[in-house]
Amino acid sequence: MTVDEIFMHRCLQLAANGRGFVSPNPMVGSVVVCDGKIIGEGFHRHYGGPHAEVNAIGSVTDKALLKKSTLYVSLEPCSHYGKTPPCAQMIIDKKIPNVVIGCVDPYPAVSGRGIRLLRDAGINVKTGVLEDEAMKLNKEFITAQLMQRPYIYLKWAQTADGFIDKIRLEGTEPASTPISDSFSKMLVHKKRAETDAILVGTNTAIKDNPALTTRLWYGKNPVRVVIDRNLRIPLNFNLYNNCSKTLIYTEQDPKLNSKENIEFIKIDFDKDLFSAIFQDLVKRKVNSLLVEGGKIVLDNLIQSGLWDEAFIEYSSLKFVDGVKAPFINGNIIDEFFVRDSKHVHLKRL
Repeated sequence: MTVDEIFMHRCLQLAANGRGFVSPNPMVGSVVVCDGKIIGEGFHRHYGGPHAEVNAIGSVTDKALLKKSTLYVSLEPCSHYGKTPPCAQMIIDKKIPNVVIGCVDPYPAVSGRGIRLLRDAGINVKTGVLEDEAMKLNKEFITAQLMQRPYIYLKWAQTADGFIDKIRLEGTEPASTPISDSFSKMLVHKKRAETDAILVGTNTAIKDNPALTTRLWYGKNPVRVVIDRNLRIPLNFNLYNNCSKTLIYTEQDPKLNSKENIEFIKIDFDKDLFSAIFQDLVKRKVNSLLVEGGKIVLDNLIQSGLWDEAFIEYSSLKFVDGVKAPFINGNIIDEFFVRDSKHVHLKRL
C-alpha cells in the first residue's frame, strides 16, 4: 500500500461504523494527517448529524496544524447546504492545503462540484485513492442514485431437500416455518438493522404473520414494505401494529384510515409492478431493500434480474414435500457453516 492508501484505508474503516445509522446519506470516514501522523479522525455517525470531515477536523487538538495538513476523506466533500453546511467550504475556511478523496460523489446534481470548489480555492486535490473500495462501501447509495432503485438483497432459508415452506392448508394458524436456528435468525435481524426497508408479499404475510422488526439485534426497524393487491391481510396482524413505518402497495381503497406509521399506496399491478414500487421507494429515500419472500416475489425478482445480492441458508432439516426454493445463479461471495446449517452469500452475475 502507498501512504495515501494506508490513510484512505483508515477512512474506510471509520466510515463503516455508520452502517445502519446514516442512510439515506452515504457512509463516510475522514482523517487529518500532519507530518505523517493522524492528528484527527471522524466519521458520519447518524443521518442529519455532522459529516465525517467536520468530526475529523473537530477532533484536532491544535488547530494551527491544519494549515500544513492533509485531509483524507472516503467520499467527495459536499458542496451544498442540506441538513448541514457544505464541508468543501469548511475545508477552505480552515485553510487545509491538501485533500485526498476516495471516490467522487455519484449524486448527479453535485458530482464533482466539491472538488472544483476546493481546486478553485487553490487546494491540492487528489482523487481515486482506493476508489473501488470506497464505491463498494456505498454500493447502496450509489445504486439508488444511478439506477433509481434500491440495492436489493434477497434472503431465504431452505431445507436440505430444497423446500422453503411446508404445504399449508386453508385455515391453518399463521406461523413461520421452523427452518432457521436461533443464531441464523439473529444474523437476519442484524441485516434488517442495516437495511432501509424489508419487503414481503401477501402470501408470506398471511401464512407467517411476521413482525419484520429487529427484535434480536440492536438498531432501527426497517421500513416494512408489503405487496397486498387486494388487501387480504387481516387488520389484526402484526404488519398493522403501527410499531414501525409500513408501506402497503395495493390496487384497492384502504379498509381503514392511514395511521401514523401506516401508509397505503395505490399502484397499477399490471404495469411493471416492481419497477414502479422501487422507483417510489427511492423517492422516499430508501436506498436498500431486504426481500424476505415468499416464493412468488423471489422468483419474479430473480427472473427479472432485479436483485444484487442473496443470502441463502441451507438447513439440515428435510420436509420431503413442500414449496420449492427459488433457483438462482450468482457469484459466491462467502459461505460458512453454523451448527447444522450452511450459509451462502451470492452476488448477481
